[in-house]
Amino acid sequence: MTSINKFHHSVFLQRQIIRKFCSHNHGDKSSKILSTSTATLELATKQQLYMLDSSSPGSVFFLPHGTRIFNKLLKFMKLQQEKQGFTEVITPLMYKKQLWEISGHWSKYSEDMFRVEGNDKSKFDEDEKDDIYGLKPMNCPGHCIVFKRFNRSYKELPIRFSDWSSLHRNEASGALTGLTRVRRFHQDDGHIFCTNDQIGDEISKTIKLIKICYNIFGLNKFRMMLSTRPDNYIGNLEDWNIAENELSNVLNKELGNNKWSLREGDGAFYGPKIDILLTDKFGKEHQSATIQLDFQLPQRFKLEYQNDKDGYDIPIMIHRAIFGSVERFMALLIDHYQGKWPFWLSPRQAIVIPINDNHKLYANKIVKQLSNESEDFENATKLNENKYFIDLDDRNETVGFRTKDAINKGYNYIILIGDKEIENGELAIRSRNDRKIEKLTVEQISEKFNKLENNYE
Repeated sequence: MTSINKFHHSVFLQRQIIRKFCSHNHGDKSSKILSTSTATLELATKQQLYMLDSSSPGSVFFLPHGTRIFNKLLKFMKLQQEKQGFTEVITPLMYKKQLWEISGHWSKYSEDMFRVEGNDKSKFDEDEKDDIYGLKPMNCPGHCIVFKRFNRSYKELPIRFSDWSSLHRNEASGALTGLTRVRRFHQDDGHIFCTNDQIGDEISKTIKLIKICYNIFGLNKFRMMLSTRPDNYIGNLEDWNIAENELSNVLNKELGNNKWSLREGDGAFYGPKIDILLTDKFGKEHQSATIQLDFQLPQRFKLEYQNDKDGYDIPIMIHRAIFGSVERFMALLIDHYQGKWPFWLSPRQAIVIPINDNHKLYANKIVKQLSNESEDFENATKLNENKYFIDLDDRNETVGFRTKDAINKGYNYIILIGDKEIENGELAIRSRNDRKIEKLTVEQISEKFNKLENNYE
């Protein structure tokens, strides 16, 4: 591959920045990403996953079944983050203008932010009544504040923070599209503070995690791109060259030479980044994960740690997200699965259908058992108890009608209960893809569900 540095001078005059980039873009307007299709919106509506309303343009109302998927995605990624040594923090949604000036966002990104001011200035102290606040479009400045609050040693590094706070960006009204381009969104946001010697290992671990996670979802077709210094960059050229070369070296190591692409001028204003473009089953590309190397914010926030020579060094900051925007990733999954969610992620894992009114009481008992719903209202539910989404359809309709309706709604398993099932203690269960009926006990079904959940199937 031609050296990255040779590109800079000749490309500098040609760059056209379509959008001011920042950490963990939840949607990149400059790449060929297609909006959520009409079919996807129809699927989401049919399964009652989310809704939009003019009272809050660009903000998603997740309905109960969509919330189930959203929370399962969070649970999944939190487990992966914990395994990689991340510590979760919760940081404020808005900060004073002064913080955004320190980070550089006020001069480079303020047009994409929401300003917040109090209506009643009499409630503010004299020294803050004229303050302007901004809703955060990213978490990195807040994580710098958390890092800076305590004396840090090289022995602690790398320090890894994760954050699931909601973020806001001032997208144009005409660009708002379903889950793919929104004003309020969430990220599996993470920031790593490390030494120079730790950069390669941390980025390699992140790339490996991306591969592992996407494989679980069956998203095996993706490409990685190195986005380099934009026109509106901050910092010095030497730091940028070091950062870009570091990222290119890791990409060569993890993917192989010439197995990744170069995207000139599309980096964040404070550092280069690796962008991952996922291709779904219909050939559409979606920007998802991102990894950014940042020498600038730690300097601007005057971050430091004590080194092994009793001196002080400035840490390196790595921004990373695997899903990117959780909302955009959900849209991709709706497209990918076409409403047929794998059991572990499904908002409708099973439904119990009593054949007639005489079987309703027993059917309701089975729902509680398979859902792991405790009838002990005197004590709290155990934290480590698996909960499954099992519904009951006891409507006054034929078994055939209710079974067909369950299949259309995307239930993974249908359980029928009649006289024989009650008498023998074995339930008739079938999957949505197979008419074959198995006879299993409640314990066997629970074991089956546990296995599917644990294997991400």
